[in-house]
Amino acid sequence: MDFIGKRKYFLFFSLVIAISSIFVLFIPGVNLGVDFTSGTSITYEFKKSDPGIEQIRDALNKSGHQSAVIQKLGNNQYFIRTSNLGASGKDIIDETIGEIYEAEFITLDTTSVGKSVADDTVTNAFIAVLVASLFVMLYIMYAFRTVPESYKYAISAIIALAHDVLIVLGIFTVLGIIFGAEINAIFIVGILTIIGYSVNDTIVIFDRIRENVILSPNRSFRMNVNISINESITRSLATSLTTLTVILAMLLFGGVSLRDFLYVLLLGVMVGTYSSIFIASQILVAWESRGFLIWRKKIQ
Repeated sequence: MDFIGKRKYFLFFSLVIAISSIFVLFIPGVNLGVDFTSGTSITYEFKKSDPGIEQIRDALNKSGHQSAVIQKLGNNQYFIRTSNLGASGKDIIDETIGEIYEAEFITLDTTSVGKSVADDTVTNAFIAVLVASLFVMLYIMYAFRTVPESYKYAISAIIALAHDVLIVLGIFTVLGIIFGAEINAIFIVGILTIIGYSVNDTIVIFDRIRENVILSPNRSFRMNVNISINESITRSLATSLTTLTVILAMLLFGGVSLRDFLYVLLLGVMVGTYSSIFIASQILVAWESRGFLIWRKKIQ
């Protein structure tokens, strides 16, 4: 299959999705968790009956938390996010819910984050992603040091990574609107994980390109890349499908606490596989083709 001949379609499709992701990141904006905004999050499970969001809202209003965010998780479980409750704030909410409904419930999870900690989390998350990307670029430049202009491979891979992160952020923002998925510290862990996964897939294809360039130096670079993609695509898809099967199994049978992390991995594996095959290599060919045309023009 001529993947390189269709690169304009692949790049145009990714550009449209990337622009759409940027749009939803600002309108309506990401659903940030308490790790980034400060506050307290509580997950309740009601044992006997489901009180419903409106009744829980009434209880929170009575306890003085009119602006609390309430999300139904299924199986009589509810996620509640409020301002920082301090030492005794949660006890007041528990008492109010118990008085109104005489409901039997348990607390599955409670997380409280102060403002300074939230600010530090934002800074550290940004630094972590930046440092990871930098080391990825340096590693690729070192691994492909025998190839002329190895920086092109590194920069192409970084562009593909930025593409992956941006699209996952955009899709996750939409999931936040529909299902209440939050961007929190575990989301950053997921992003770092898919950076590693995507880079691994990209390097496999790049390594195959390097081998074909060495074995067939007289063949055009465009053709070498296309052959390399065709030789690697079965392996990449098989690996991704195996990984997706495990993630889907964990989503179906795992706990609620892992849900957002698994969503990130699920999206990251799919987007990362796409970018490794259809974006990173296409950028490399477009760059090389432009360089060849400039060089030929100078010779003439």
